[in-house]
Amino acid sequence: MDRACDVLIIGGGIAGLSLASELADRRGSGEGLALVEAEPDLAHHTSGRSAEQLIPSYGPAPVRELTGATVARLLDPHPAPPRPLAWPSRMVLVGTEERLRAEAAPGTRALSRAELVELCPELACSPADAVEAGRLDSTSVRTDARALVAWHRDRAAAAGARLLTGAPVTAAEPDGAGWRVTAGAHRLRARQVVVAAGAWADEVAGLFGAAPLALRPLRRTAALVRLAKPLAADHPMVVAADHGWYYRRAGEGALVSPSEAVPSEPCDAQPVLEDVEDLVARLNATTSLGVTGIERAWTGLRTEAPDGVPVCGFDVAVPGLLWLAGQGGYGFQTSSAMAGAAADLLLDGTVGPWCSRETAAALDPLRLRR
Repeated sequence: MDRACDVLIIGGGIAGLSLASELADRRGSGEGLALVEAEPDLAHHTSGRSAEQLIPSYGPAPVRELTGATVARLLDPHPAPPRPLAWPSRMVLVGTEERLRAEAAPGTRALSRAELVELCPELACSPADAVEAGRLDSTSVRTDARALVAWHRDRAAAAGARLLTGAPVTAAEPDGAGWRVTAGAHRLRARQVVVAAGAWADEVAGLFGAAPLALRPLRRTAALVRLAKPLAADHPMVVAADHGWYYRRAGEGALVSPSEAVPSEPCDAQPVLEDVEDLVARLNATTSLGVTGIERAWTGLRTEAPDGVPVCGFDVAVPGLLWLAGQGGYGFQTSSAMAGAAADLLLDGTVGPWCSRETAAALDPLRLRR
């Protein structure tokens, strides 16, 4: 028997779960709301492999605005979760003066090399011509990705939303004022459909007759490594301005990444060990971090629109289909604001005044059809 719902969200990563949570809260109930996830677990792919750092100075202007709104919501969430979802955690961008000027963003402060080394002593041995200075973002925060996913999941489920895992969407057909959708063993009828399927967004939207947005999945690897000596508890995240690597404290060790962006097919991406080993060699050669071994490594797919800005808006040719995709590496850091924008569109037909007109227009998938 078909199950009827007002809104069907396809994708159980941070984007889909944030929207399910937001809609359940605004409507006062999750009744009429369903989410389907192809994998047996929620947040199985990229959302389960986050670096857990939200950086308001990172990304193009629309992303920075959405990040600021998300950080504000996560620092003061309602209702309050059992443990904090986010907390202050500084980030410093390092590199040549020229590259730092190109990457400068509002809210960051320039650091001389001496100031940088005082903050990050392990950079004292870095080549002076490669690490000339830094820019400090004191508005950056850390998040607990698992706790955030669980908070959104529990809010939606407690309100009565149906969260269906092991339910890949395989067919869709118009049905009067909505859609009839096959998702695994489930048959659903939905008035509105949200495609929040990450690397599979173009493919899933195509089942509804939508033309692809040319979204590109890009591989990004991270690893937990052991250090000869732990970093200070308040040590900032360190990001190379040329996007060649980053690292941050993780317990007694560090989380590191080569920051690669290698095109990939939609898949359950796996790490390339040689990339991690090369990064460890580079960090040991250019810093005094003292990486002594690799604990584990993982890879996610950062799916980007051609212009690098996320997509949130109704498809121009397919009635009732809303895109929530292309978040790239900004998924967690824009998640609450993107959910707010999507909920505004679903409930009111327009993004509310909390978001600038410029950013709302930048998110519209129509920009990618011109």
